[in-house]
Amino acid sequence: MSTAQKSAAGRWRGGPPASGAVGSLGIGVAVLWLSLIVLLPLAALTVTAFEDGIRGFWAAVTAPAALASLSLTVTVSAVVAVINVVMGTLIAWVLVRDDFPGRRLVDALIDLPFALPTIVASLVLLSLYGPQSPIDVHLNATRPGLVVALAFVTLPFVVRSVQPVLHELDRDVEQAAASLGADNWTTFRRIVLPALAPAILSGGGLAFARAIGEYGSVVLIGGNIPRVTQMLSQHIQQQIEIDRPTSAAAESVALLAIAFATLLVLRLFADRGLRREQRA
Repeated sequence: MSTAQKSAAGRWRGGPPASGAVGSLGIGVAVLWLSLIVLLPLAALTVTAFEDGIRGFWAAVTAPAALASLSLTVTVSAVVAVINVVMGTLIAWVLVRDDFPGRRLVDALIDLPFALPTIVASLVLLSLYGPQSPIDVHLNATRPGLVVALAFVTLPFVVRSVQPVLHELDRDVEQAAASLGADNWTTFRRIVLPALAPAILSGGGLAFARAIGEYGSVVLIGGNIPRVTQMLSQHIQQQIEIDRPTSAAAESVALLAIAFATLLVLRLFADRGLRREQRA
């Protein structure tokens, strides 16, 4: 029996396709779980956000305090993403291309922000950069303090995005470029960087998406000063505390829209790069 015949027979008997797909039952379970965990909560939040109609939603997200917090959140998150794109790529390069004592320990520490509760990170940063700073650097209740806190929790996104690509790069091409007289910077700019660009963009986008919704790491070090260091996530909590759940939901939907748009752009770039590789 040919492969096509076996696949057709499997479908006829109701078994899973020979290609390894899970079939209609698996798809149903996946869709049900996704709906319960993601879609239904988002739908409930959206309904709450529009309880006062479109005008009420727009008034909530364009209130001066909300706009100030949103502007600060997006600006600081963008700055953090750029910083981590540079430093995360450098760290990934060092971990892959250099061998030094303690490299495995450093590699393991990169994942620490994933496992560490973000409120703990904020407490650690406050102990180091707060009013009682042992190194006499005071960043509490300042925007640089927000940048440091967000850079801490989002660094792994860039490192872990770039690192696997560096492992898979063909070193022979770099050596060939060096043998033809190209210096290190030219080799990196012309050969390595184009190959790393999709991973760098993906890591930077994920870092930005994570930063705009971050709360725990900035709650202590940031100071939560309205119009100065108050992130939108903190403003949302403030709206809940003063019993304005509709405004809090509206601001949450706006934040989710920005994050979703960022992730959608990343997905489009990834699909475009995949199609280009398939054509090549």
